[in-house]
Amino acid sequence: MSTITLYHNPACGTSRNTLALIRNSGEEPTIIEYLKTPPDRATLVQLLADAGLSVRDVLREKGTPYAELDLGNPKWTDAQLLDFIEQHPVLMNRPIVVTPLGTRLCRPSEEVLDILPQPQRGAFNKEDGEPVIDAEGRRV
Repeated sequence: MSTITLYHNPACGTSRNTLALIRNSGEEPTIIEYLKTPPDRATLVQLLADAGLSVRDVLREKGTPYAELDLGNPKWTDAQLLDFIEQHPVLMNRPIVVTPLGTRLCRPSEEVLDILPQPQRGAFNKEDGEPVIDAEGRRV
């Protein structure tokens, strides 16, 4: 069983790059496609607490009903924002990664490097070609 869990959206480049960085460390994470299997409220609250994030920190605006629901309005409480995320899981920003070293919203994808238990095994370039890791496994 993997010690790494990735809350993943395979349609998201940042999420795919994060998965590739995890795999480049020699680990195969437990992948939770959160749009198909959203975390329950208690799990989401725990993820946010473990990552040191507020509910607003994890709200995604692009490609979501954020604007039409007026979620930027400060009138919404954290509990109400959690209700919206439960109703519309796409509002949860991604990817969120859980490892023995911590929980993090990995935007940009390189954020995952700080919480991976194993070092990178070789060179890695993002999907857009941007180099992240050199041939010796070090950050560029």
